[in-house]
Amino acid sequence: MSTSSPEHHGGERARRARSGAVGRRSPRSGTEPVTAQSPLGLRLILSGVFLPVFGVATVAFAMWAEQSGPGDDPGRGPLIVLAVVCGVLALLAAVGLLAVLRRLRHERGER
Repeated sequence: MSTSSPEHHGGERARRARSGAVGRRSPRSGTEPVTAQSPLGLRLILSGVFLPVFGVATVAFAMWAEQSGPGDDPGRGPLIVLAVVCGVLALLAAVGLLAVLRRLRHERGER
């Protein structure tokens, strides 16, 4: 019976590092560079820029929807939809920002 474990092939077992709180990182497939890193700086900038943008847009669309009358164009419904969409995008930007800050703090060895 043939098995594909590394011990049977004379090799060492591949080390697997934890990647955050959930799951494990896959062993290298050989196609990515050894020094490959996540673009945390870019993610930090994008989250930091778009969190306030979508937050302000959420408030602006909600206020516009509140002030719109029955015959106004655009109507109240589409403005509420835009406010909800911007609110969800602001929430995603906030979660992304927290994840990047957590990972940066973890890489620096802080708790």
